[in-house]
Amino acid sequence: MRNNSILTAVLGVLIGAMAVSFFFQVRERKALYNTQYRDWRKLNLILEQIDANYVDTVDKKALTDAAVEAALSKLDPHSTYMPPQVREESDNSLAAGFDGIGIQFNVPNDTAVVIESIPGGPAQKCGVLAGDRLLMVDDVNIAGVHYPQDSMVRRMKGPAGTKVKVTVKRDGEVIPFEITRGKIPMHSVDAAFMTSATDGYVRVSKFSRSTYEEFVKAIAGLRAQGMEHLVVDLRDNSGGYFDQALMMSNLFLPKDSLIVFLEGRKRAREDYRADGRGPYQDLPVSLLINEGSASSSEIFAGALQDNHRATIVGRRSFGKGLVQEPINFTDGSGIRLTVARFHTPSGRCIQKPYTEDYAFEVYKRYAGSEMVQKDSMKIENGGIIPDVFVPLDTTRASDFYIKCNKKASALRFASHYFDKHHAELSAIDDYAQLLDYLDRAELDKQFLQFVKKTDGLVPKKGEWEDSKDYMMTQIRALVGRYSALSDNAFYHIYLSIDETFAAAVKQRVFPSGERQFARMGTP
Repeated sequence: MRNNSILTAVLGVLIGAMAVSFFFQVRERKALYNTQYRDWRKLNLILEQIDANYVDTVDKKALTDAAVEAALSKLDPHSTYMPPQVREESDNSLAAGFDGIGIQFNVPNDTAVVIESIPGGPAQKCGVLAGDRLLMVDDVNIAGVHYPQDSMVRRMKGPAGTKVKVTVKRDGEVIPFEITRGKIPMHSVDAAFMTSATDGYVRVSKFSRSTYEEFVKAIAGLRAQGMEHLVVDLRDNSGGYFDQALMMSNLFLPKDSLIVFLEGRKRAREDYRADGRGPYQDLPVSLLINEGSASSSEIFAGALQDNHRATIVGRRSFGKGLVQEPINFTDGSGIRLTVARFHTPSGRCIQKPYTEDYAFEVYKRYAGSEMVQKDSMKIENGGIIPDVFVPLDTTRASDFYIKCNKKASALRFASHYFDKHHAELSAIDDYAQLLDYLDRAELDKQFLQFVKKTDGLVPKKGEWEDSKDYMMTQIRALVGRYSALSDNAFYHIYLSIDETFAAAVKQRVFPSGERQFARMGTP
């Protein structure tokens, strides 16, 4: 009996072990779904298993967003996922207009100061003026608390027809405004003016839906004033809509000139050519670029350079030559997926290589020699290589200048000065009159008194003499921006110390490719 009992027990253990083994084998067999790395089913199956079996409640939205972002991050640096709010902000940044109150402001320290109340906008109609300090939006305090600038913008924006309460401080008086939001135009041509009897200057800050229209209007106005040479400033223009760059290029190119072509694994080569109806095919053009010029800026610059229709002046551009296709979803989110690469007419790929430190590649240019040595620029590194290289100038940065720059002393002084002189500055709408006013204002003495009192900064022996011309030009430009001339005054004054612009006016390219002046190389 005892032996039988032992046998029974052993058999029971074996049968139990077999049952457990069989149970797990069944589970394993059930988990062997038919997936291979060449298809996409595995991702869906994993998410389904998490939803069906995970121990805790799952935030499906967060998990899906994370999975999409992780997948896109393995492609290239510019294929991205945008949640609804991010996509909306991205679309608005390039739209021809938006809903809001219509002000431009900066934050020189911890309080936002209105630079411009956009003409005809809701804020101007209510009485908001340049120089007003923004204290509150509705019941939220935004002054003196280092409130994020993008959060200020979001609070003031909103659907047209809705109301927002904006409280400002002016000449020591606190003034509340109830403003009904409206449609606000967004401009991408920041400035357009004549710099001499024959040279015209246009600054394009981005390629938005209205850029071409604004650009044509600006050039027409300058031509009417006698412009014979156009300087287009694309520095720090990060791009935007492709079609705007095409239409702008078409203004200057003969019929059938290749503007750009794109090509990708699933996209056959596609050429874009000029139609020959551009009215400025005989106008000499110079384009200013730097390491912040990207995308559509590079398409425009590459088209005019390869067709010998412009002299490119400055430093190598950013190197973003990817065709990104928007794919939007019903929940308001979307992705921007890279589907091809842009090439200049001569066949150069605009896109720079995908390196491990891609996001910091421009900083490496500063750390290396490319910003000061022309020979360090290589075509294989992507971007547009300028015809005339202008190195970064590091000789003007005294210790006093650097300390003032860190404290935004020039911005704060300009705002401080406008507080005391807003009536006279706001009335100036003529550039010659503005220069005469600034010459008589003794801004240098007032600035030195201001930084000594507010920041405890006093230049050492020789520092002010070394930096004065450079710093005072910037200060005059910042003060001039508060005049009725706005950004036209700022850029016009600043160009007097701009070596890249100085190099550009020495160069003129005619449709034949001949230059009016000998190439100067590095100025």
